[in-house]
Amino acid sequence: MARVVQFEKVGGPEVLEIVEVPTPAPGDGEVLVEVKAAGINPVDLKLRSGERRLPTPTGPWRLGSDAAGVITAIGDGVTGWAAGDEVIVRGAHGAYATHVVASAARLTRKPASISWEQAAALGTPVSTAYQVLTSLGVGEGTTLLLHAGSGSVGSAAIQFANAWGATVIATGSEANQQRMRELGAIPTTYGPGLVDRVRALAPGGVDVVLDAAGTDEALEASFELVPDRSHIGTIVAGARAADLGIRAWAGGSPVPLTPEELATRAEAYGVVADLLERGEFRIDVSRVYPLDEVAAAHRDIESRAVSGKVILAP
Repeated sequence: MARVVQFEKVGGPEVLEIVEVPTPAPGDGEVLVEVKAAGINPVDLKLRSGERRLPTPTGPWRLGSDAAGVITAIGDGVTGWAAGDEVIVRGAHGAYATHVVASAARLTRKPASISWEQAAALGTPVSTAYQVLTSLGVGEGTTLLLHAGSGSVGSAAIQFANAWGATVIATGSEANQQRMRELGAIPTTYGPGLVDRVRALAPGGVDVVLDAAGTDEALEASFELVPDRSHIGTIVAGARAADLGIRAWAGGSPVPLTPEELATRAEAYGVVADLLERGEFRIDVSRVYPLDEVAAAHRDIESRAVSGKVILAP
């Protein structure tokens, strides 16, 4: 039997329950993975609370798209993978579990040098940062303003942008200034005077903005600093993007990712795996919770008792 997290109705963390189900079998082109670690992403909390539309009108629903684990069974038509292979899983359904079925096309080999928790933390944050910076044209000589630089996506974005020769000015709380500096950003705080602080740090101006905060302050500052709104992108305020005239990738946007954007996200996994092997990329895990404490994990994230990447360990 497998153990999975599910919920029958939307609501607070208390709606999450752990149930036993028959261990799933992989279909054509799929593998079964014994999950060693699963990543919690902000969208999971939005789906559970009802803030984001669920994929089907009735439950039970399951959460989690990012995981790392060991292949235990292979479906028909799968080549290049074998039972016992250690893998990173992306785009799964119901990764908050002891076992999950995943498409073989969505697997990346886990580098031996990183932990299960670090591998599960890659997923959505790394692929999002890589794709969004690529779509914004961040590269050599670019000055990027990054809102919420201490989050999982922000941390990855700082490192990619630096590697590509860009200058990154990242906003965050006072407590996270040193961490953003260590990752390679020029940090500054939120709050009154933000535009003036950014101008002082970027006398040559800001070229592009990545908004991972979604606050009115972040968006208004972006508009003042970058008049051409096609150079401003958000991953959290997608539902407002069309009205604001900015670009959006997911984050509630009704516009799906293009095939090119999806391919860029997939490409990120191999790129980061190589960087990690060489010690040129940093993945920070804030806290690891047992699967049985999934409700506590969601509750602590919502109350901001923890920050950074949070992982479940089945």
